[in-house]
Amino acid sequence: MADPATYRPQPGSIPLEPGVYKFRDSYGQVIYVGKAKSLRNRLNSYFADVAALHPRTRQMVTTAASVEWTVVSTEVEALQLEYNWIKEFDPRFNVRYRDDKSYPVLAVTLNEEYPRLFVYRGARKKGVRYFGPYAHAWAIRETLDLLLRVFPARTCSAGVFKRHGQIGRPCLLGYIDKCSAPCVDRVSADEHRRIVDDFCDFLAGRTDRMVKELERRMHTASGDLDFETAARLRDDVQALRRALEKQAVVLGDGTDADVIAFAGDDLEVAVQIFHVRAGRVRGQRGWVVDKSGDAADTPEQDGELAALVEQFLTQFYGEQAAIAAQTAGDRPAAVVPREVLVPEVPADVDEVQRWLSQLRGSAVRVRVPQRGDKKALAETVARNATEALAQHKLRRAGDLTSRSVALQDIQDALDLDTAPLRIECVDISHVQGTDVVASLVVFEDGLPKKSDYRHYAIREAAGGGRSDDVASIAEVTRRRFLRLRRERDATEQADLAGTVEVPEFEATPGAEDLAEEEITTRPGIDPKTGRPRKFAYPPNLYVVDGGAPQVAAAAEVLDELGITDVAVVGLAKRLEEVWVPGEPDPVILPRTSEALYLLQRVRDEAHRFAISFHRSKRSRRMTASALDSVRGLGATRRTALVTHFGSVARLKEATVEEIIEVPGIGRATAEAVLAALHDR
Repeated sequence: MADPATYRPQPGSIPLEPGVYKFRDSYGQVIYVGKAKSLRNRLNSYFADVAALHPRTRQMVTTAASVEWTVVSTEVEALQLEYNWIKEFDPRFNVRYRDDKSYPVLAVTLNEEYPRLFVYRGARKKGVRYFGPYAHAWAIRETLDLLLRVFPARTCSAGVFKRHGQIGRPCLLGYIDKCSAPCVDRVSADEHRRIVDDFCDFLAGRTDRMVKELERRMHTASGDLDFETAARLRDDVQALRRALEKQAVVLGDGTDADVIAFAGDDLEVAVQIFHVRAGRVRGQRGWVVDKSGDAADTPEQDGELAALVEQFLTQFYGEQAAIAAQTAGDRPAAVVPREVLVPEVPADVDEVQRWLSQLRGSAVRVRVPQRGDKKALAETVARNATEALAQHKLRRAGDLTSRSVALQDIQDALDLDTAPLRIECVDISHVQGTDVVASLVVFEDGLPKKSDYRHYAIREAAGGGRSDDVASIAEVTRRRFLRLRRERDATEQADLAGTVEVPEFEATPGAEDLAEEEITTRPGIDPKTGRPRKFAYPPNLYVVDGGAPQVAAAAEVLDELGITDVAVVGLAKRLEEVWVPGEPDPVILPRTSEALYLLQRVRDEAHRFAISFHRSKRSRRMTASALDSVRGLGATRRTALVTHFGSVARLKEATVEEIIEVPGIGRATAEAVLAALHDR
């Protein structure tokens, strides 16, 4: 591993002008390409404090052996040069928005005498017109099957076309009127091309004219008493409308736009893009990629999302424009729309817009949708991105081999006696020291066991800050393992007596319905299942969300309680470091390892569970404070109101008559309650 100080440029030697830079490894291979408004400011950030860099960026600068740069005149030139270099060198540390497969498109071979319609994947060819891309090949085939009854164009291969021409008999599609059978001269080449041109016009967005023309012909045939033709045209109109339903109208103004959304965690990001043409969603595609470089090294509040947007726009549209340039019949305007809707505009949005406008040949606007249908569509795309990331994680978590590898890697990295088949993780949530709560989640065999999740209301925290997080971690650890020790003691005493006494208890509710305190369960073994109950046995690994101070606090509590068979570690969010008690330096797991992925998933689940409980607790407190202002409404009747309606939102929507149905609430009090809630 190289020391970045060995190849750091001399002070003052890096220019202040905009430019593009390359990091090379010891073999001279380019491993990262980036651009900057000021080369000096950007490159100095890589060498100022290497330990504070994002793990992947730190890995990049320690892998590199040299850095070089090229000064350009404008930031638009920097964008173009960065794209060209990424495409030329394919650097390993750059985010590459490449699909694991090529997306299917609908191809029309306009360069043939009898053009053919077919589903296609792969490189673009001259003389072929493409429609799409589509998310799934079946979506194209389903749409094509509907449209062939209206536009009966050829779909067969050259060999099939030639063979049926020789035998003088059309294929099955010719007999069922889904092909005009040019192979046996039912239509001439010119007539067949007109059918294909109409098909292309329909897919290009000129749909209303086509439907109106068919309806006009249908009414004419009906007026001429040619009911058979009218019925066929009616079926054609219905087929076109069904095809249009598959490309739902989302924007009423016929907008041409691409809508882009991102969803990510500390290491990966999912990207979704919807292609809207003439107000209809014509295609969709997505990626899940590793964060790296400038975007990964920039906290979200300081522009991480904006950096991701800029990287994506540069790579995606540069690649699409290059493909369009190689394809006859496609213009850059076909792949670069007039409008690009993003969740956050890049810092250099003006330069990005100028660059995209050069690609398109006319003005392109990059903006964040603020209201109306476009904002609603952007929210839909964002949900798709979130779902894509969740599905990506579920596929990985659902892989038994990956889980086994993760548990084994954790055992090896932390030098544990056995693989951590049961992992518990605790996380603290609060807002400036108020409503402090904690969550404890349980993973067994690498999968969440939600029935064992627990919430804690912290008693000892008295203010915000890092030190209170440490005290809260200590409190939760003490309460959790005191309970373990009590249950162990009860089990041992029962074993010595030769019996296992089971005290009275209430059934444990679901994880989402847990009370603020941990729920008491039977000690020892469950007589019904024969398995240890809930927390009657310890975890193999106890994870706290935090660094060395939090780990030390948890380890100190375990020492006090005499718990020696539980390993404790902390996972720090900033650099994803694994801290071990008593060790001056953290354990650094490879960022692509299954072990780190599993620990992150456990930590993120604990964070989610803590946040959800904190929000509900804060909501109850805010509700109580709103009702405190109602004169004559005591704690008992406040509780009765919230219990009766279930939430403050439902109470706020209730009428006076509904509120006075609650025992002890009169009309004047009901009116005062509504006034207090609506004044908030």
